[in-house]
Amino acid sequence: MKLVFLGPPGAGKGTVAERAERDLAVPHVSTGEIFRAAVKDQTPLGKRVKSVIESGALVPDELTIELVRERLLRGDTKHGWILDGFPRTVPQADALESFDPPDKVVNFELDDEAILERLSGRRTCPACGRTFHVKFMPPAKEGTCDSCGAALIIREDDKVESIRRRLAAYRAQTAPLIEYYRDKARLVAVDASPGAEAVYAAFLGLPGLSAR
Repeated sequence: MKLVFLGPPGAGKGTVAERAERDLAVPHVSTGEIFRAAVKDQTPLGKRVKSVIESGALVPDELTIELVRERLLRGDTKHGWILDGFPRTVPQADALESFDPPDKVVNFELDDEAILERLSGRRTCPACGRTFHVKFMPPAKEGTCDSCGAALIIREDDKVESIRRRLAAYRAQTAPLIEYYRDKARLVAVDASPGAEAVYAAFLGLPGLSAR
């Protein structure tokens, strides 16, 4: 099964993908991880990505497409994959159609106010990386990491104004993709507002999906 995950930041795509990778026995492929791995491995494409990132520019479509194409040629994608973070634009979607089209595109739907509550309440440990939430998963002692005792911080990405900017960019980018895949009759929606277990159960209940 070849799946593309769409959804705003905070919708829980990564949480679903981690479980689905195990249950469906297909790799979770995120563009962020592809970029980091290519840079770390110093592949020719990785060196190009590094120079772009260091310049502060966005990685262009053609380079992103080549990296994804290269990743999907690996042997672990034989029985399918889950793509998270790609495609982000219609040209990227057109390219994916040309070399490895998805079977389904899952759109995790969540309104902006719920996203703001989820993301702005996150607290991160700068020492060990553990994440908490002031409402949904608070630390035993307010402001302090349960694992290592370090003071928790609010990441720049989790500040309200930053979240609003990220959401505006996501909505602008993704609206055309939703219509693109709806026109191809491959778009399915999952309500991402309930708890993680309910969202995952709804995902597994989609037609054609079954855990191995």
